[in-house]
Amino acid sequence: MSATETDPEVDGNADTDARADEDSGSTETALADLPPSAKLVYKVLEYEQPLTQETVVAESRLCPRTARYALGKLEDAGLVTSRACLEDARQSKYRLAE
Repeated sequence: MSATETDPEVDGNADTDARADEDSGSTETALADLPPSAKLVYKVLEYEQPLTQETVVAESRLCPRTARYALGKLEDAGLVTSRACLEDARQSKYRLAE
């Protein structure tokens, strides 16, 4: 093997390691680009989930409009998912995406 040739076994492991590092850092990278209110809402959901928008407002002490904006940003980034609340179909319950 010459110095310019690469060993496929070694290169394959490097790609796998890079993808593993990328996956673990993807949440942090996505959060870094979001506003502070979205980071706060993410942390609230990290400790207690699922929550309705009303509960997110109460727990984060953000105004409803700011909480709604933060939840939208988190959903757009793929960090949070929402589902209809079974107790009250007019509301949604938010949880962290897996």
